[in-house]
Amino acid sequence: MAQDYDRPKDKDEEDDDEEAVKSLAGAQNDNDGSDDGDDDDEEAIAENYELPGAVIKNADSSVTVIPTQEDEFICSNCFLVKHRSQLAYMKDGQPICKECAAELE
Repeated sequence: MAQDYDRPKDKDEEDDDEEAVKSLAGAQNDNDGSDDGDDDDEEAIAENYELPGAVIKNADSSVTVIPTQEDEFICSNCFLVKHRSQLAYMKDGQPICKECAAELE
């Protein structure tokens, strides 16, 4: 049977739908077999893990930045600092490292 989804619903139909959803949700919660004690155990286990990229408290964040040396260059493709021995060629006056040159070929 086709149903017209555009027609306005009667107030009685809306109440029936809400009750059906609530009863279905209650039945699913009764059947999942989990108890509330599992959540506490999972939270205790999760506290022991450190996520990558998480903020580390009480860490010394001072870093000494060394400028580019005479025998180094910055690849214009990957923007990594490389030793001059890694220079493949210059493209439009910009240095390209051997790894990027191999990928570009």
